[in-house]
Amino acid sequence: MNLPKAFLFDLDGVLLDTEDLHSEAWTRAAASCGTKLNKKQLMFLKGRRRMECAELVTEWVKKTISVKDFLKLHQPISRELMGNARAMSGAENLIKWCSDNKLPMALVTSSTSSSVDVKSDSHGWLKLIQTRVNGDDVALMKGKPNPDPFLLAANKLGVDPKLCWALEDSVAGTNAALAAGCKVWVINKELNKSEKSNQTMNPTHIRYLDEVLEELQNLSKINS
Repeated sequence: MNLPKAFLFDLDGVLLDTEDLHSEAWTRAAASCGTKLNKKQLMFLKGRRRMECAELVTEWVKKTISVKDFLKLHQPISRELMGNARAMSGAENLIKWCSDNKLPMALVTSSTSSSVDVKSDSHGWLKLIQTRVNGDDVALMKGKPNPDPFLLAANKLGVDPKLCWALEDSVAGTNAALAAGCKVWVINKELNKSEKSNQTMNPTHIRYLDEVLEELQNLSKINS
């Protein structure tokens, strides 16, 4: 395996531990409309843009409500919760290593720019990722699971997406990155602690970002 030419990072569930917070926000908003969302529905929302999620939830809830009005219920809940987002294990070290070694990086997230600002306010290290494709990027035609976000990010960096490593955790995001041709690492907390991931496979499932940093450090030594 060769060193990547660039890193394409998802945000939620990869760099910041927000997935449970997102699920809680959608759950509480749906509950205010008399509906309890199930695990399958919440999993389906992972990795998708806010508007698409809102459209789906308004179809699922028992109460007839417009997407606009539903978001008025959802947004205050989401903002309150996201201010408590914590860094994922190994995230800060990995970002700083990439920065120190001048490895180009881009953030590829379905979150809007304002949402990213709220989540990252207390995480200054995220500012090291200066190239960004947010869910409301004007140049973005389609969100995940389409490859467009990763193709756009690679284009902004001037790098072939096939030479990029993408970090994801959702099915939608993983499918998007694979479709773009990236080498994909998937955060999967369900992996058995003793299970060793096969790094030659694409995607490669890992438990922690430390595994990616270890692989980078090993490859860096080989290529030095």
